[in-house]
Amino acid sequence: MKLAEAGSDVAFTYRTNETKAEELVGKVADAGKKSASYCLAIDDESQVKEFFADLISKSGSVHTIINASGASISMPWISELKPEQWRSVMDSDANGFFNIVHYSLPHMRKSAGSYVAISTAGLKRWPTRDVLSVAPKAAIHALMTGIAREEGRFGVRANTVALGLIDAGLFRKLADHYDDRYMSAAIQNSALKRLGTADEVADAVVFFASDRARFVTGQTLTLDGGFSL
Repeated sequence: MKLAEAGSDVAFTYRTNETKAEELVGKVADAGKKSASYCLAIDDESQVKEFFADLISKSGSVHTIINASGASISMPWISELKPEQWRSVMDSDANGFFNIVHYSLPHMRKSAGSYVAISTAGLKRWPTRDVLSVAPKAAIHALMTGIAREEGRFGVRANTVALGLIDAGLFRKLADHYDDRYMSAAIQNSALKRLGTADEVADAVVFFASDRARFVTGQTLTLDGGFSL
């Protein structure tokens, strides 16, 4: 919604929650902007290829890509992690993002576009039992750095927002893996002593996508309330 409120038409993807997708289409329309929703499994290369072909045929160009995908993961100790769990998450997260980059980059060069990836503050301060979140985001972070360095000559930018505890989205599902004592300790160990909000994340993303950040690339904004300090 923040992108629509900032004046941009929006195309977005979802994996299973069609109801929420339809609600978002309505909200974007209420903001006076156009939108389109696509059911997409980003780990399926053929689907990603078809998605971008359809998107470009209808809109003509794309100026910003926001990668906010993330698997609904379990929380194993590394010693208990099974190879099939590792492969599944890496395919759906890291390899899925590469599919997006592969099929979008020619169009992003034409528009001097901006990539924004949602990552994790776990890359700075290790969160116990969160390897299935941190490991694929590390690969994505490396790819974003490479895009920033190699594609800047075409005007393409790539920046990352690394999240701590945000009271929205997957965090609410993962919170079931933690007891109240853990959550209280995590909040107290942050500098600001609270959880972040979805609006705060959206504001950071819109900044990186906007012309206000036109001389910013290859950077990571850690949005964690000071948890990683």
